[in-house]
Amino acid sequence: MENAQASRPDEFPVVPDLHWSPELELGDGRMDQTHEEMVEQVARLRALPHAEQLEPYRELVRHTVEHFAQEERWMIATGFNADNCHASHHETILDTMRQVETHFLQGDEEIIDRMAAALAEWLPMHASTMDAGLVQHMKNVKFDSHTETLEDPSLVKPATMSGCGSVSCS
Repeated sequence: MENAQASRPDEFPVVPDLHWSPELELGDGRMDQTHEEMVEQVARLRALPHAEQLEPYRELVRHTVEHFAQEERWMIATGFNADNCHASHHETILDTMRQVETHFLQGDEEIIDRMAAALAEWLPMHASTMDAGLVQHMKNVKFDSHTETLEDPSLVKPATMSGCGSVSCS
């Protein structure tokens, strides 16, 4: 994804709007649905005037908490350590998202716009790497994300994976 260059050094680069498309699909219906919901929420948020952003932003944070918790349940069920780097990445994103509300309430009216733009840029990259790796791993161990069950539990060795799903972290 290419960003337009900022015209002044103190301006943020323009991030194009993110729209759901087949290129964002990872092949797991439940994960794809969750990602599509997030894409739609970010797009709606970016279209609102600053004065109307706080409640939709709070809803996006709630959705993201549930989204990440869902993926983390799947990671644990399919053999990841609880402190794997994919989950740590989620934690970093959520910490940042939670701080945005505080800054907005302290008068930074543009911070929700900046966070929404950052999420529009971040989500496709995160999905195509960490989440795609998780989806492939779930397929390999025959994990059904709708029922959150393993077809054959013997395919999983509990708490043996510490990577992100697609790569090892150091």
